Order: sequence, then structure tokens, then C-alpha cells
Amino acid sequence: MNNTFKIILGSAFAAAVAFYASYIIGDTYHGGFLVLAAVFGAYMAMNIGTNNVANNVVPAVGSGALTIGGAILIASIFEAAGVLIAGGDVVGTIKKGIIDPAAFGGAPMIFVYAMSAALLAAALWLNLATWFKAPVSTAHSIVGGVLGGGIASGGFAIVSWATMGKIASSWIISPVLCGVIAAVFYVIKGFN
Repeated sequence: MNNTFKIILGSAFAAAVAFYASYIIGDTYHGGFLVLAAVFGAYMAMNIGTNNVANNVVPAVGSGALTIGGAILIASIFEAAGVLIAGGDVVGTIKKGIIDPAAFGGAPMIFVYAMSAALLAAALWLNLATWFKAPVSTAHSIVGGVLGGGIASGGFAIVSWATMGKIASSWIISPVLCGVIAAVFYVIKGFN
């Protein structure tokens, strides 16, 4: 697929999201900005798809375990299942676990602006890192975007540092646990 077609397809997706968001939001106050935020979300979704699906598909196809079509089918099913089964907890943490919307008091639009900036910044970072073929995490990107947007709009005191500690600890625990499990598998395999 050439780059021109990819840009056209991505633009069509973003336009469809804008049309749908505009249809749902209607003539509400700040409706135009909310439609723009939905377009930022579409841009982020395309970057997430580029990175997260590739993380699952490449090892399976590269090892010869699955064909590209089979890997994409399985990835589609389980990526969607992950969102539907466990996505609510993740959304809850991003929505109000890192930065508390109540801390913005009578100015909820400042929170909307901060979270929109976080979404756009994370999407731009993912796009740039992907372009340069740098290893990148979509989850780390949005957590960093929310953290930065919150600090920029409300200061360091607005951050739930306990939640950030839990998130950061998962970045250490997960690879260590994975290494331990892989070592156990390696030892078991060595005895056969």
C-alpha cells in the first residue's frame, strides 16, 4: 500500500469520525472543539493500531507460526475483546485516576483542553517515533500526555502520585515477571 493511499484512507477515517461526532454532539456549547477532540482520538487510534497490532502480529508471522491474514484475524478478535472486557478499568484510570477532573472546579473546559492536548501530543509522539522506527509504547505515551497536560494546566499538586507510582511499578514488574516465566520455560524445555 503506497503512502498516498494510506494518507487518503486515514483522512477518510478522521473525516468520518468528525462527521459522526458532529452528528452526535449537535449544536452544544464548545461542540466544534469536541469534534476536534474526536478527530484527535481518531488520529490516536490509528497510531495505536499501527503499534499495538504490529507488536502481536510481527512475532507470529515472522516465526512462521501464522500467516499474515490469520495473525490479523486473531489480533482483531483479541484486541477488541481486550477493550470490551478490560478497557473500562484502563479508561477509568486515564479519565480520572492520574488527574482528578474535580480539581478543575468550575472550569471543566480547562480539563477538556488539557486532555485534548494530551491526546494530540501522545498521537504526534507515537507517529513520530513510528516514523523513525523507534520502540514506543502507546500506553506510556498517553500516560505521559495526561501527566504533562495535567501539570501544565493545574500544577504538580493536581497529579495523583500514588496512581502514577502504581503505573510506573507495572513498567518494572511486567518485564521482570516475563523474564522469570521465560527462564522457567527455558529450564523446562532444557530437560526435554
